[in-house]
Amino acid sequence: MAPVLPKRRRTGAESPAGAATSGAPLPARFPGVAIYLAEPRMGRSRRAFLTRLARSKGFRVLDEYSSEVTHVVKEQTAAGEAVCWQEHMEPTAPSGCAVSALLNMSWFTESMAAGHPVPVECRHRLEVAKPRKETPSLAWMPPYACQRATLLTHHNSMLSDALETLAEAAGFEGSEGRLLSFRRAASVLKALPGPVIAMKQLQGLPHFGKHASRVIQEMLEHGVCEEVERVRCSERYQTMKLFTQIFGVGVKTADRWYREGLRTLDDLLKKNQKLTQQQKAGLQHHQDLSIPVQRQEAEALQRVVEAIVVQTLPGATVTLTGGFRRGKLQGHDVDLLITHPQEGQEAGLLPRVVGCLKNQGLILYHLHQHNHYGDITHLALQNSTMDSFERSFCIVRLLQPPGITRGAAQRPWKAVRVDLVVTPISQFPFALLGWTGSKHFERDLRWFSKKEKGLWLNSHALFDPKQETFFHLTSEEEIFRQLGLEYIPPEQRNA
Repeated sequence: MAPVLPKRRRTGAESPAGAATSGAPLPARFPGVAIYLAEPRMGRSRRAFLTRLARSKGFRVLDEYSSEVTHVVKEQTAAGEAVCWQEHMEPTAPSGCAVSALLNMSWFTESMAAGHPVPVECRHRLEVAKPRKETPSLAWMPPYACQRATLLTHHNSMLSDALETLAEAAGFEGSEGRLLSFRRAASVLKALPGPVIAMKQLQGLPHFGKHASRVIQEMLEHGVCEEVERVRCSERYQTMKLFTQIFGVGVKTADRWYREGLRTLDDLLKKNQKLTQQQKAGLQHHQDLSIPVQRQEAEALQRVVEAIVVQTLPGATVTLTGGFRRGKLQGHDVDLLITHPQEGQEAGLLPRVVGCLKNQGLILYHLHQHNHYGDITHLALQNSTMDSFERSFCIVRLLQPPGITRGAAQRPWKAVRVDLVVTPISQFPFALLGWTGSKHFERDLRWFSKKEKGLWLNSHALFDPKQETFFHLTSEEEIFRQLGLEYIPPEQRNA
């Protein structure tokens, strides 16, 4: 059957995206790129939605095909049909004009995700239809994140990011069940050995309910999910995200502020909200604290603290934990775990360390929390997932290398969030495991311990509630072995 060819010209009133894209578009950020979304096989409403999406990200999308078009995006089209379409349309362009690139939807999808036009590669160009090969099957997946390796980079980031957006939004609404559901499905996607290109690849994999599956199916078919884009653009999601990123502000506080009509940081300051000292410090240094901490900055802070710790208590150690221990190149804060090989020697160390940092003018804010685990047996019997170590929540002045200045005052330092945590050596392996993350990995590890082994695990100990005994373990490897799990190194715990 011959392909259906469009009319060469449409009037502005006939443009399918005309009504949907009324109003002045945002200024184009990429003037050398002009996209034309070809309607055949795409559909009018879908084309209108994709046009709005692209323009909201600063792309120039033309309603009509012309000599200005540099990238033609067609959906579910073979090369033969595309070439026929182009031969029909090209006569409208002046002679000598460069022929625009004929691309499949993958180029558009990747460009939207990146926020800029990605280079055109062979895989983006429309290919002659070939007999379809069998969709590659994906490996069997164990149900718990602590049973599988999850690297920082993986094959399904667009799909997992979409689900994690919905998980975060569910958390803002206080829906713990939906949050966990989306996060578990996203975690499975991160651990898969290859990209998901068809829904049947998810058959038999754990944690894919109807909602998550519907999101994935829409992403696979259209490159975007309207629900996810609607959430990301919503005022509530953006406001809750802004407020919860303030040091000392949790979901409940952010939700209360939102219900009171607050939307911006200026609103918090102008309406004289009753803020805690922690929140005041968070607002005061928000500009710096909203900038990701780089690995070299985290390591520089570790060296500063380590020099003071070793001078104050010879033999003590300082370990960089959190995302940086899992191999991340940047993060929101710096978590440092302090201990001493002789049990009890760590007592009283933290106030002296913070005092030295203050004397050096490096402390901008700190809140000290005494340890309150007392009798660890009582803590274990409570089956608590929250740890009770002595710690100091700090905002530290990180000196920048010569030649680098920050802020309106051209100051040579940057405010950075740092948590200093002190643990007895007997609890250090559990604290190291708990403070390394990721949050979902740790949640599944505790759940596996309880559900599959009947044991209670937290950042202080591994406890057998039936025997009312503790396991005396000296390393993360021993903890995994005791639970009957294959050891997973930190850089593979990014569930």
